[in-house]
Amino acid sequence: MSDSRDDFDADRPLPVWDPNPPARPRWKSDGETTTFENPWMRLTSHPATAPTGAEATYVVMRPKNLSVGVLPVHADGTVTLVGQARFALANYSWEMPEGGAPYDEDPLEGVKRELAEEAGLVAKSWREVLRMEMSNSITDERAIAWLAWDLSEVEKDPDPTEVIELVRVPFRTLMAEIDRGAVRDTFTVVTALRAYHMARESLIPGWLAHAMLTRV
Repeated sequence: MSDSRDDFDADRPLPVWDPNPPARPRWKSDGETTTFENPWMRLTSHPATAPTGAEATYVVMRPKNLSVGVLPVHADGTVTLVGQARFALANYSWEMPEGGAPYDEDPLEGVKRELAEEAGLVAKSWREVLRMEMSNSITDERAIAWLAWDLSEVEKDPDPTEVIELVRVPFRTLMAEIDRGAVRDTFTVVTALRAYHMARESLIPGWLAHAMLTRV
């Protein structure tokens, strides 16, 4: 069996990745029926045609809000996380403050509300860090995440269904907990990894990056 390193041709150019490739066959919806609806989401069923031409029935979960989340970073390099029980997996989850913003609302105003309601914090400085499509094979849910700093405290006002616990830990502790699988919320994990990249690449203020990367 050959060593894969020997099979690598360093002179052969790598394929060029095009984030906007030429038009290709796409899924086609041949109709739509709402099978379920409540104040937070709608399920639609579609007789559909796949890119291969095969016929299929496709069901999509369509949230009525944009997902927004924020990783609040304190001046000493710690971050505030919220803990709460989640229904779908019947588990307890540590997450950044996150929630839903109506599509007709400024997303930044929506995430500011979530930060105040869940964590009892307001921030003077905000930086959008990523936009995501959440599980795009079954839902059209989209999400925007921010970093926030220059924090101060306000009165919490959680949703009537939420019993929220707060914890403040070094950013590196959050990364270690993600590494060992204790923090599994997708939105939080991806935002934390993006924040780590931004700190390493000097894409946020140097003093903040230093605090995040050195506090243990």
